[in-house]
Amino acid sequence: MFQLKDKVAVVTGASRGIGRAISLALSDAGASVALVSRSAERLEEVSAEIIDRGGQASVHPCDITDGEAVSATFKAIADQYGALHILVNNAGVTRDNLIMRLSSDDWDAPINTNLKGAFNCIKAVVRPMLKQRFGRIINITSIVGITGNAGQSNYAASKAGLIGLTKSTAKELASRSITVNAVAPGYITTDMTADMPEAAKLALTESIPLGRLGLPEDVAPIVAFLASEAASYITGQTLLVDGGMVI
Repeated sequence: MFQLKDKVAVVTGASRGIGRAISLALSDAGASVALVSRSAERLEEVSAEIIDRGGQASVHPCDITDGEAVSATFKAIADQYGALHILVNNAGVTRDNLIMRLSSDDWDAPINTNLKGAFNCIKAVVRPMLKQRFGRIINITSIVGITGNAGQSNYAASKAGLIGLTKSTAKELASRSITVNAVAPGYITTDMTADMPEAAKLALTESIPLGRLGLPEDVAPIVAFLASEAASYITGQTLLVDGGMVI
């Protein structure tokens, strides 16, 4: 396991699925984890799970689309722990529909959470990371941001934008030993995919060279790696965790 002892990590969208798995992995590697999501109740469950495993966690309900709320939340986290070393921008939403049927609200929701939310969080951690001349920023994008997908133009645009944000921010921050990378999961078994019809799941599985949908636990170790010293010479990259779908 990669060592993150004495590091402080912030994980957005930490209340379930990939975010929960990432939070557990970072904690298992030794980091103190600040859990961020809109749902305080579900965050408490993840916090309790981390503490039961011998880790340290705290709960910070926050709407990441609200820049002022993000600034206040991240200041509270920095005050509590004395530092901010790792940021994982995992929070994400979908509003699937064909583009001709998308409303303005449907378009805005993924952009505001998936992309603007990541911007708000990066902006909130940049000054502490610059001051300490160290940081790890990991953005959870999607293979849909690379390939596109019918019925997900809004989601794909937000995730493609996140890749661009990753590359640009990596160039801006590299001189201060702050790395910025993205992880692009393929189709992962989470609440987002739970309602998919079985026939669609079967067809999707057949299109994956490794022959199965991914699990949140397939993504989490990649994030722990990118957060660690083992990845200190990697920045501006997008690592695909997709079972071979995008080859």
